[in-house]
Amino acid sequence: MNGIVAFGAYVPRLRLQREAVVRANAWFDGSLAAHRAGERAMCNFDEDAVTMAVEAARDCLGALDAAKVDDLQLASTSLPYASRLNASIVAQALNLGEEVGAIDVTGSQRGATSALMQALRGGAGRRTLVVASDRRKAKVASAQELLYGDAAAAVLVGDGEVIAQPLALVSRTVDMADHYRGAGAATDTYWEERWIREEGHLRQVPPAIADALAQAGLTAAQVDRLCIALPHKGVPQRLARLAGIAPERLHDTLAASVGNAGAAHPLLMLAHALGEAAPGQVLVLVAFGQGVDVLVLRTTEALRARSPRTGAQGWLARGSAEHNYMKFLVFNDLLPLERGMRAENDKLTPLSVEYRHRKTVHGFVGGRCGACGTAQWPRTDICVNPACGATGTQQDLPFADTPARVMTYTADRLAYSPSPPACYGMVQFEGGGRLMMDFTDVDEQQLAVGLPMRMSFRIKAVDTARGYVRYFWKAAVAGPQENTHGNGNS
Repeated sequence: MNGIVAFGAYVPRLRLQREAVVRANAWFDGSLAAHRAGERAMCNFDEDAVTMAVEAARDCLGALDAAKVDDLQLASTSLPYASRLNASIVAQALNLGEEVGAIDVTGSQRGATSALMQALRGGAGRRTLVVASDRRKAKVASAQELLYGDAAAAVLVGDGEVIAQPLALVSRTVDMADHYRGAGAATDTYWEERWIREEGHLRQVPPAIADALAQAGLTAAQVDRLCIALPHKGVPQRLARLAGIAPERLHDTLAASVGNAGAAHPLLMLAHALGEAAPGQVLVLVAFGQGVDVLVLRTTEALRARSPRTGAQGWLARGSAEHNYMKFLVFNDLLPLERGMRAENDKLTPLSVEYRHRKTVHGFVGGRCGACGTAQWPRTDICVNPACGATGTQQDLPFADTPARVMTYTADRLAYSPSPPACYGMVQFEGGGRLMMDFTDVDEQQLAVGLPMRMSFRIKAVDTARGYVRYFWKAAVAGPQENTHGNGNS
């Protein structure tokens, strides 16, 4: 049977302080104060489920050969397109190649665990990249606005040197509409919380855990870490007791630091747990949503030798506190804003042009001259080196994982930006090549010549008239490992 070969995660840099939300809405609903502790991860204006999926997948793959990925499964309930293969955008950004099989898995909070279970049951010799990402909207002044969080996670499944092997995979499907979102609706509708807890969580989860442990030939006392992807306070503890598992074996739900990331949350908790696990430990992962998925996994000695990633722990450590609740509302299109005349230009995207340049734009693939070694983006028929000018010598050169530094920078308050000032400048890539790029996830005060940068797949523009999202790469501030080692993987 296949096992987990690698894992990764992504949590947006911005962390909305729940206190700011409660303070703004206390006049309307004082009960929101029950959720005022901690923070929730929030997407920047140029992030969505697709961009976060790309970042989590990059963190998972690291230096592994992307060409060896056979299948890509993208799980989400908040994909930007209802009728377009969202996974194809992710595949192109990762340069997986046209031979890869790709599918969107949507409509369920346990879509990611169901996809992971299918991959683990897959045939030998195939490698499947399971990515989950969610950026869900919630009604203003609702509990969900405080409890939700934006994040993504990824798991690579295959055979060989696996770091975690499956011992049991159990699914139960129950048509219980604890919440729903109709076609065309922007936010979910929830039913009464106590009914969901008593009839859903407490009735359905413990038997599924017991069944999974029985199939694995294990007792509850042998579970080292229990991951229950539920945002409700106290519920994971009650479920652990009902399953006979000591509450201290419960893994952090990340509710205080991330919030609940929807379909992505089970894989996010799994990535976080694997980042702390030791070889030989038993992990139980539980996801709920119109039924239950339970995965029982055992880590292996290969976990010790895994290549370093930023991982869930690394992205959590790179957060920046956001106290501006209005910014959160605007970024999520929950508050109309006068954006000014500079924002009113038509953003029509010629689909034929984007298709012809998909490798250059989404894959961020440039060229290196085979005659003189000059690197450039975009790739052209003629070398840009004036001392060379060779024709037809360009070889593909991906830039996405190449370390870079700021050569020049500008913080522009005249050009339109959803989050002014618009920061951009010239970026010099290690090994050659330079490009004028937009900066993202950077404070104006951070900008300096020589600042290490990493490339991040982001929203470039949105054609609101036609519902089309245009993606490209931006430069973000690199983390400690990325300053000298690219994406931090070896």
